Amino acid sequence: MAPKRVLTLWNDEGINDADTAVLRKVSAECQAPFDKQTQEEIQALIDSFTCRDDASGLAAPQIGINKRIIIFRNKTQESGKKKLTLADCDVLINPRITQTRGDKEAAAEGCLSCPHIQIEVERFPEIKVRALNAQGEKITKRYLDYTARVVQHEIDHLDGRLIVDYEGSLYYPKNKEALINKLFKQ
Repeated sequence: MAPKRVLTLWNDEGINDADTAVLRKVSAECQAPFDKQTQEEIQALIDSFTCRDDASGLAAPQIGINKRIIIFRNKTQESGKKKLTLADCDVLINPRITQTRGDKEAAAEGCLSCPHIQIEVERFPEIKVRALNAQGEKITKRYLDYTARVVQHEIDHLDGRLIVDYEGSLYYPKNKEALINKLFKQ
């Protein structure tokens, strides 16, 4: 399946109203066992993510699928490795954070749907997640540090929440200052 375009809140011309409407919508749960359409949507997300080398995770709403499905790297990329494979990723369907540990820690986050910026976001350093895997089996997993941050970021997408909704410091390249002023400082 061909990778799908990642939706963005804005482009160099301004706000993407159609994309924003999709990204801001709360995603629907997937019913198990998965029907053919859900299996195709899971595969579309896998294909759209594994062809990229510029992202740590991707949520179904980011490619226009209003379902509670996320995919993310489950380990750091080995240097010299050619293509991201499914073994390098976790796919979670209907993920729910069931436990958090530690004090929230702030770090700058970027997002494919919020191009050119990073925002400082506070996240828990350890989480426990209950979900279904790509085969529809119930699983529980614990994630730490950077991976825990990525999972929380992707789950935010399922609820229509993006990094621009956080109050942290905003970072952007100097050559995008006019666009950022237009978007954020009106």
